[in-house]
Amino acid sequence: MNGLNPAAAAGDRIKLNVGGKLFETTVSTLRSGGPDCLLYALSNRSGHDPVFIDRDPEIFSVLLSLLRSNRLPSTAKRFSNQELIDEALYFGIESQLRSSLAPSRINGIDASLFTTVKPSSDAVVSDFNAVESDGSLWAAHGGQITVYDWNLSHTATSRTHFDFINSVRRIQSDIAAIGSLQGSGLHFYNMANGRRVHSIDWVDPSDVRIYKARVHAISDSIDSVFASYDCYHGENCVLMIDKSTMEISSEIGRMPGNSAKYMVPTKLTCISDLGLLVGSSITSGAFGYSGYIRLWDPRTRDVVWETFEPGSGRSSRFGDSLADVDVDLDELALFKICSKSGDLAMADLRKLTDDPWLYLKEKNSSLRGVGRKDGRSFAIHRYRKQAFVGRDGELEVWSRVEENGVEMIVDEEMYRRNYMDKVEDSERGVIKKIEGGGDRLFVTREDVEGIEVWQSCYNSGIASASSRGCSLW
Repeated sequence: MNGLNPAAAAGDRIKLNVGGKLFETTVSTLRSGGPDCLLYALSNRSGHDPVFIDRDPEIFSVLLSLLRSNRLPSTAKRFSNQELIDEALYFGIESQLRSSLAPSRINGIDASLFTTVKPSSDAVVSDFNAVESDGSLWAAHGGQITVYDWNLSHTATSRTHFDFINSVRRIQSDIAAIGSLQGSGLHFYNMANGRRVHSIDWVDPSDVRIYKARVHAISDSIDSVFASYDCYHGENCVLMIDKSTMEISSEIGRMPGNSAKYMVPTKLTCISDLGLLVGSSITSGAFGYSGYIRLWDPRTRDVVWETFEPGSGRSSRFGDSLADVDVDLDELALFKICSKSGDLAMADLRKLTDDPWLYLKEKNSSLRGVGRKDGRSFAIHRYRKQAFVGRDGELEVWSRVEENGVEMIVDEEMYRRNYMDKVEDSERGVIKKIEGGGDRLFVTREDVEGIEVWQSCYNSGIASASSRGCSLW
């Protein structure tokens, strides 16, 4: 751009001709998008004649209002998100638009179903990974992986060599790690070009039985990927894989797999702050639930703590074994839900003992004993200081209680339970998985197409698809 005028005063007026429509604003408004945006460069232009920009004037009017007030005007609802995003990218103010479109911080008490994301084919999602940092979504359906960005817009779909994928996790910006119980190995796909770039099999030259091992769970840290494998005779382990070399760095927790106590971990979580790996496995049958939680130190491969709850005999609560478990990475705590009572319990990961569980008392008197019965299907996910629980088709939240703006001390009454859904929501099917990403909650149900997107109401952004009337305008 010729004739830059760095000395232009912030309060000076400037005229722009966008698509034949004249706009007049101030230098400070144009510069509010940051020094790297096109409008900042235009603010330095010398001369008084309006500069012509061959773009849509109606959308530019919306974006100019965003720069002036840091929020979208009501006229934005005339355009799709993608139309707004395309223009924001051109002018270099995508970050401002993204901030205005983002939902408010997820609050389970006032969250509602916003929309359902459905892949175009094989729409029943077998597994998904919601990325906490930006709310993007990586979904496995059939033998395909589909990626949705922060705006839940489709960005890529890749068909894999599997007919069915059981586990998927984003491990790098464009790389998905996948596993299938119908085939062996951990496989890495580049979503930018749809190609498989690497595979890791579990082998043991000293044991010919270790072959065609299947992957049940995947987790990762900044520099490593963790995957749990098992062979057809039940022997299992967790492999730690170096992200930079894609080579196996160690074998952790090898177990025979001949009992519930030694089954392959079906959930893995890396706790980087403590340098620990959490693995858990839960089974259910005619005699109820049984399962274990085990913590390893990946550096030494030692078990640093474990608990086994067989559902009878020696258990933290006789006959009331865990039905699902999750890890709170922010507060460094374990959460479990009990299979018989439906009670929620937590344990401090820094103070683990033989029986570390604090069983949360139902503080909401109207819900005591409601929705608890034997034989239910449970799912739990801990996110943003809230515990989201699925009981069959019902979705509820346990929220930290505050008194006069101060969080209560850790005790059995520190959480309050509330339903998130309405009766018609709970009738859509049994909740299979819950996971948070960005400020949204994602839910899948058994044999039901798509991924439900739950979020709290907010004042600006895209129009809600929720039947519960979370109006954004």
